[in-house]
Amino acid sequence: MVLEVLVAVAVVSSIGTVLAVLLVVCEHFLADYGPCRISINDERNVTVRGGGSLLSMLTTEKVFIPSACGGRGTCGLCKLKVLQGAGPLLPTEEPYLNEEETLSNVRIACQVKVRNDLKIEIPPELFAVREYICKCAGIVDLTHDIKQFRFELVEPAEVDFIAGQYVQLLAPVYKKGGEEVYRAYSVSSDPTEKNSIETIIRLVPGGICTTYCFEYLKVGDEVRLNGPYGDFRLSDTNAPIVFIAGGSGMAPIKCILHYMQDTGNTRKAMYFFGANKVEELFLLDRMKKFESDLADFRFVPVVAALNDGENWSGQTGLVTEAVRRDLKNASECEAYLCGSPGMIDAATNVLIELGMKEEAIFYDKFE
Repeated sequence: MVLEVLVAVAVVSSIGTVLAVLLVVCEHFLADYGPCRISINDERNVTVRGGGSLLSMLTTEKVFIPSACGGRGTCGLCKLKVLQGAGPLLPTEEPYLNEEETLSNVRIACQVKVRNDLKIEIPPELFAVREYICKCAGIVDLTHDIKQFRFELVEPAEVDFIAGQYVQLLAPVYKKGGEEVYRAYSVSSDPTEKNSIETIIRLVPGGICTTYCFEYLKVGDEVRLNGPYGDFRLSDTNAPIVFIAGGSGMAPIKCILHYMQDTGNTRKAMYFFGANKVEELFLLDRMKKFESDLADFRFVPVVAALNDGENWSGQTGLVTEAVRRDLKNASECEAYLCGSPGMIDAATNVLIELGMKEEAIFYDKFE
């Protein structure tokens, strides 16, 4: 009896799988939605061939919407209002929308298919987002899986961004990547250097864009970026600052430190930077220079574990443990966190336990 039930379940599952595949095939090859018009903010109309996602259609028309995951539906950043023509809200969108957004017709652009005419609204500042043609001017190995890239702007020749923002980098079709994809990377360079953009990128095993950057991108190659995006930035207060980051989370913090130096900012600041091993620490000389140039800045590198006999005089353990040990006035501070969701959640919990107000904690989660 049990065997018969298992066989029946297997048959039903197989039929479901076959039907799902057939639907995908039909959608791809048979559905022809023809030309569809997208009205943007009642200011601009574009006509596209229906069938793709709203995010990809807008990108084709050089209307760039932030998307840290490159349109895979896992970051929830590509939000915009669809006033007409989108159809019902999808289950894949619901986790990223609150009740107010749902009632206001906010949708996740990468999940909305363009099947007919649409009327949409996007934030006006996104019209200021530009595409930049650049030349890769430098690649520096920082650790075994983190590189620093510098891109010189060709057209347009300058960019304005706020310290803490990010850009999207286009990975073209290459041997291991079957399609063009955009991925988001925080800017790490000095905002006063308007003719170039620097990023710090960690290799993601199997990642389409990071594989391109690490294995295929060469100095002198043309690169396309768009941006800038993001609301992660230093607030306009005098509160002492606590920076917490790990790995490539260094990027926006370094950019903010450049900004503080450029503007003569005298706020007290501590930067806790976590690494698993001593050899995963990087840019220590640059951080030491910030310590000497800024009015009241302290850099605290923290190594999770040491190898036998390894020479390290700094702090050890989890970076959150170092924060718990050293931070004595959390209720007076603001925190800026950058890194993996797990690290940010753990750091947030520690800061709140130490007395920091939740509204004084700002973060940039790297998906």
